Amino acid sequence: MDTTDPEIVFDENGYCNHCTKAIKQLKQPPYGLPTAEKKIALNELIQQIKKTGEGKKYDCVIGLSGGVDSTYLAYLVKQWGLRPIAVHLDNHWNSKEAEHNVSNICKILGFEEKRITLDWEEFKDLQLAFLKASTPDSEIPSDNAIFSALWDTAKENKIKYILAGYNKASESILARAWSQGHFDKTYFQTIHKCFGKNKKMPFRIHSIWNTLVNKNIFNIKLISTLDYVSYDKEQAKTLITNELAWKDYGRKHGESTYTRIFQEYILPVKFGFDKRKAHFSSLIAAGQITREEAVKKLSEPLYADKESKQQDIDILCNKFGITKNDFDNIMALPVKSYNDYYNNHKTLRYNLLKLIKFILRK
Repeated sequence: MDTTDPEIVFDENGYCNHCTKAIKQLKQPPYGLPTAEKKIALNELIQQIKKTGEGKKYDCVIGLSGGVDSTYLAYLVKQWGLRPIAVHLDNHWNSKEAEHNVSNICKILGFEEKRITLDWEEFKDLQLAFLKASTPDSEIPSDNAIFSALWDTAKENKIKYILAGYNKASESILARAWSQGHFDKTYFQTIHKCFGKNKKMPFRIHSIWNTLVNKNIFNIKLISTLDYVSYDKEQAKTLITNELAWKDYGRKHGESTYTRIFQEYILPVKFGFDKRKAHFSSLIAAGQITREEAVKKLSEPLYADKESKQQDIDILCNKFGITKNDFDNIMALPVKSYNDYYNNHKTLRYNLLKLIKFILRK
């Protein structure tokens, strides 16, 4: 990590706030527990999931993107004897490898796939609106839709556990300035109103309030399940390739064509953000690679050649129905951030000030 994160802070020893925070997180349970205690905690979790799922068709919900984390989790869930419903969100950007992986995994493991397909014209309008807003948050519509699908599936089937592939080993570090507003309904509505063409949002935005209701009223638990096991990404890749005929898609989150283009071209070229720095830093903090190995990997170009880069730009323009000139104009727009638009924090501050003024007048 470096000063491409505008909020980075270094201490007197040269350690940044991300590293310090990650090391503390990695010591916390369940990830930081000794192996024996971690196994006990995992067994207790599995038994609790089975107990709450008695008499039901499913006892848990898992998200399945076709990526390493979700595929490895699906494999483990089968080994543990759980009965999941596998939710796959189709936002129309799946790579061929992702489509193969999702279909193959469900078939081999015998899981029922629940595929939720977004309305492309509506979703395209929202994605383009975020690009035109000129913030680095253009992937949060997909993230929000995924979580909305998971929570809704759990409620519909009266399931109490959502098992997520998020894990501290490979995702403990991510700069807030590089992506935020994932569950900020006000932010979504503002961007869509300012830059979208359609009146209708493509899906119901999942807000922080929705999460609180789901957790505290419906008693649904979202578990970072891979923190309960010794998760090594490279070893996991080898296992799922051998056991599930999993196909590698290259980069982290490369199972989505849009994610690949956004992280490998738009973010670094327009905003100066290379998310590999956060991904590698997480693995360094977890002891899975050395800093020297990470620096060597970072020296490799994001695109192997100009042709593959141009091919990705063409894919994006064709799918969005815009010209190359339209895209160049979007890339040339002044850089904005989450704080340049109305959002939950601004609304809260505004309402608080109104309340204080009202009290003072009285």
